[in-house]
Amino acid sequence: MNTEQEHSFVELLEKHQNIVHKVCRLYTNNYDAHNDLFQEITIQLWRAYPKFRGDAKFSTWMYRVGLNTAITLYRKSKRRVKTQDFEGVSFKIKAEDYDDTEEEQLKSLYKAIHQLNDIEKALVFLYLEDKDYREISKTLGISEVNARVKMNRTKTKLRNILNP
Repeated sequence: MNTEQEHSFVELLEKHQNIVHKVCRLYTNNYDAHNDLFQEITIQLWRAYPKFRGDAKFSTWMYRVGLNTAITLYRKSKRRVKTQDFEGVSFKIKAEDYDDTEEEQLKSLYKAIHQLNDIEKALVFLYLEDKDYREISKTLGISEVNARVKMNRTKTKLRNILNP
């Protein structure tokens, strides 16, 4: 990779790094795992960047590489070690007027999302990022119709998880 490509990559990564953080949030449940996954996705993006042709937007390509990396590592980790969730032991200082309704709803949503399979997680993530079905289908490598069907089934599954 030449210096110009390196500079371009760093600029684009800095501009769109929240995409990687959001993918990490979906597939990890603690700070260290999040940082490890972020690093791994960044490495994979770096390795793949010379092959990026620009057929799709950089952010769409980044979603695809990030999700594929996360799914691959997630599947490998399922075969080896189960992670420990530390949310139950975290300490919080609450202000008197603090309303944690939104925070609790987000926790419930992430807890429900963690129960989905890899493709369903990716669908929900892209949907929550306001991606249209055309971009979702390109990112996941499925047809637009298939993306819509899978998303409707996933929404139903999430409703059933959240409202048993």
